[in-house]
Amino acid sequence: MDTATTPPDLQLARTLRRTFGLHALRPGQQEVIERVLAGRNTLAVMPTGAGKSLCYQLPAVLLPGVTVVVSPLIALMQDQCDALRQHGIAAVQVNSAVSADAARAAQDAIAAGQARIVLTTPERLADTAFQALLSAGAPVSLLVVDEAHCISQWGHDFRPAFLEIGPARQALGKPPVLALTATAAGAVADDIRSQLGIPAGGLVDTGSYRANLDYAVESFATAEDKLARAVALVGQTPGAGLVYAATVKAAEAVRDALVGAGVSGVGLYHGKLPAAERLQVQQRFMEGALRVVVATNAFGLGIDKQDIRFVLHYQMPGSLDAYYQESGRAGRDGGPARCTLLFLRKDRAVQQFFLAGRYPELDDLQALCNTLLQPAPEGGWTLEALAGATHTPVSRLKVCASLLRRERLVSRDKAGALRLGRAAPGEDKLAGLVRAWHDKAAADRACLERLVFYAQSGRCRWQVLLESVGHDADAGSPPCGHCDNCRLIAAATLEANAVPLAA
Repeated sequence: MDTATTPPDLQLARTLRRTFGLHALRPGQQEVIERVLAGRNTLAVMPTGAGKSLCYQLPAVLLPGVTVVVSPLIALMQDQCDALRQHGIAAVQVNSAVSADAARAAQDAIAAGQARIVLTTPERLADTAFQALLSAGAPVSLLVVDEAHCISQWGHDFRPAFLEIGPARQALGKPPVLALTATAAGAVADDIRSQLGIPAGGLVDTGSYRANLDYAVESFATAEDKLARAVALVGQTPGAGLVYAATVKAAEAVRDALVGAGVSGVGLYHGKLPAAERLQVQQRFMEGALRVVVATNAFGLGIDKQDIRFVLHYQMPGSLDAYYQESGRAGRDGGPARCTLLFLRKDRAVQQFFLAGRYPELDDLQALCNTLLQPAPEGGWTLEALAGATHTPVSRLKVCASLLRRERLVSRDKAGALRLGRAAPGEDKLAGLVRAWHDKAAADRACLERLVFYAQSGRCRWQVLLESVGHDADAGSPPCGHCDNCRLIAAATLEANAVPLAA
């Protein structure tokens, strides 16, 4: 039967079976895939392990043009490409990690219209030359934004480069968009939809409760006691695991303590390590050569290792959304896994320090705009040139520039240099933006306090988690059987109802 005359449901089922070797879709996948095939902009909120990737891979086979997948996960793109090619799907990756020969081959495939799926980064998608390459090849039938919470200033993994995706979509002819994430509650979901043109009715939320994950919190009075407990837990918990720390210093201390205690197969991962060393640690963990990785939040976004049996947070992250994302990397195979937070109240100060520097101040914006008014050096006002002229870190300037670009106050030329719009923004305009960001900072502080509440509460851990990510907490109603507090509740109830023995 020709695909042009095959009923859509039969065509979908046939492709699912023949291409992917699957006979049924998981809950939520059917609705998302049908929306995508109908060309309807969609935000899909699905828990880790729910099969988000198939929601674009299956439509990509059926849609006539190319599917562009934007992701922050450079380290995983090669694995994704290899897996897609094994299914007979023409996939290429374009990012800073590929060799020159591989990049040329990928570009040739795109230009010739031979690539069915193109995996790339938000930074590369923002490049006007790359946009022109995509436009010259097969029409873009679908734009996918993976880890979509990164697009939001309210999201815990906010990355300024994601703010470039909206304008890039316009340049590509406004193809239908599919945004994917494990959590997007309230303002985060609203921000994603606003930037990508997704209507309120375009949200598909399949829920976040995962009965195979067991949550617990242990509180400590001293850092020494906490470190000793971390070593003990890793040593006595079988299987692969992740240990998260908020700072490089803490991650190094935990790694050293584990190695000193004789724990084998321990790796270290943080953003200050060379890229080649980070990649080696990730690969060894994925292959099973390392049992445990001690890491900052630089590690783990989208990690597709199915058999992680425990995630231990040595220090609290900045929000319950972040905690759910990171702890949710455990048990992707559906098997039981432990998610434990070691709570030391003083650790809150670390996250408070991070929050204090997250958003630009008026002085930062004024310095950037005033510098852009000056004659540009050779090569234009790149971020590096601006950093030298303003004595501001590149990371902070990147946030300033992306936020100003979002407001159309700053633009970027084909070479990547920044310049002001038609008129320099006045102080009142910049002050208004700063006030809005101060509101976001207040929301961030509230998220941190909610995490502290989670750590100290006697309520069902799952209830608090589900409420924080915008879901009905019924699935985790006490006794859920999958958290320390509910086990205490169940034990106390059993004791209270016990019939005393006759004397």
